[in-house]
Formats: sequence, structure tokens, C-alpha cells
Amino acid sequence: MSYETILYEKKGGVAIVRLNRPERMNAVIEQMYVDLNDALAVAGDDGEVRAVLLTGSSRMKDGVEKHAFCAGADLKKHDSGERTHSDKRAYILAAHESCRRLHAFAKPVIAAVNGPARGAGVEMALCADFILMADTATVAFTETGLGTFVGGGATYHLPKLVGLARAKELVYTGRVIDGPEAVELGMAIASWPVAELEKRAMELAGTLAAKAPFSLELAKRRLQQPATLDLESVLHLEAEGILACMDTEDWHEGIRSFAEKRAPVFKGK
Repeated sequence: MSYETILYEKKGGVAIVRLNRPERMNAVIEQMYVDLNDALAVAGDDGEVRAVLLTGSSRMKDGVEKHAFCAGADLKKHDSGERTHSDKRAYILAAHESCRRLHAFAKPVIAAVNGPARGAGVEMALCADFILMADTATVAFTETGLGTFVGGGATYHLPKLVGLARAKELVYTGRVIDGPEAVELGMAIASWPVAELEKRAMELAGTLAAKAPFSLELAKRRLQQPATLDLESVLHLEAEGILACMDTEDWHEGIRSFAEKRAPVFKGK
């Protein structure tokens, strides 16, 4: 499958979506959102895909491999003066649609941040279920230093991960943090040397891909439900979820595999 700004491939039950404008550190343009949305639709419709890995790309510069996740919006494009107010609104809404799709995607999404992530890059990563980072990768909300504002749900997702006070500090100041500090703050769940990152991310993706797809979808839906739901409402939703699982072939396969002391083979049915 060929795209202009991303690379898409499948390995086992994992769809790998690689942001691919390395000459611009994978900075976002409108076409990248178009390509990303299409790739998510393809992965969502593909029964063989059980998890998605979103990562960046790299390029050689002066004999050194330079990694990047996403440098944010392509500021050269923004400063060209070509966009009308309507164009600007359409661009913002396209960005938000991609973030919405990442967050609501029925299958687990892992963001493997292999290099610098700024602005829109951090926003996309925050919409994943898990963020993994290279030790040397960095993230920052640079918007206040550019006279603009965060988007993509950052003000919704970030406080849930790091707490309100820390979220304010990161957004207000634009401070740059690396992989180990992102783990310490709760934004990422792990960091490794960049050479190990994708392997480790694929291990997690493979673990998720081996689980029952419908069970994972329900778990994601319920864990992302509004915090305003009371306990009785949550218990009702969980009970309905358990009953729905018990009507699937995968539920019976899970019971059989446990009794037979073997790994289950789930089919998503």
C-alpha cells in the first residue's frame, strides 16, 4: 500500500504506520492527515490487524542517522501566506479528526516516539493507548513560544497522564523532556535506546495482538469512558460487556484453551 507521506506495512497482526517526511523531520502537512486517516481505516477494516504501531522515520545526515517522530506542523508551509481563514480552519479540523480517530480506534494503538516530537507530533502520540520512547527522543509543547495553541485533545489527555499542575507546567513553558523523564512523569510507559525501541514496541504490539480483539475493544471503550459516570452506571456497562463476550466464539476458545493448558487462538468472532 503506497502513500505520499507515510509508510504502511503489516507484520503478523500488527499494522506499522510510519510518518515519512524525513527531510522535514516528519513535519505535518494536510496530506499526512489524509494518509493517516486512510491507513487507520484500512487497519480498522483488516481482520488480520490486531494492533497499530505509530512511529517516525530517519535519514542519514553527515554520516549519522537522524531519527524523528514528528516535528509538529510544517511551519514553512504555515508562513507561506497561501492559506485563507477557511483553509486554516480546514487544516485544524483535519488534524483533530486524525487525533479523534487515533483515540477512538477500536484496536490498541502504540506510539513509538523515536526522535523529536513537537506540537502536533506530541498530540498524535497522546491519542495512542501507550507511548514508548527512545531514551534520546524528546517531546515538548512549543505552542506558547510560537504564539499559537495546543490542539488534538492535548488539554484533555495530558492532565490525565501527568496531573493538572504538571500539564500546566509543560504546556505553559514548552519545556523539553526526554524519554526517561516522560516515563517518570507518567506520559510514557517505558523508554529504551533508539536501536531497541521498535523491537520493544513490536513485542508489546505482539502481546496485544494475541489477545481477544472484542475483549480489548470493550476494555478500551470502558477505560476511556467519561469520569463523570457513577459506579452503578459503570457496573451496568461492565455487566453488558461480559455478557456480550460470553456470546462470542473467542470466549469459548478462551475457556477451552485454559482447560487444555495451551495458548488461545482468537479469531475476533
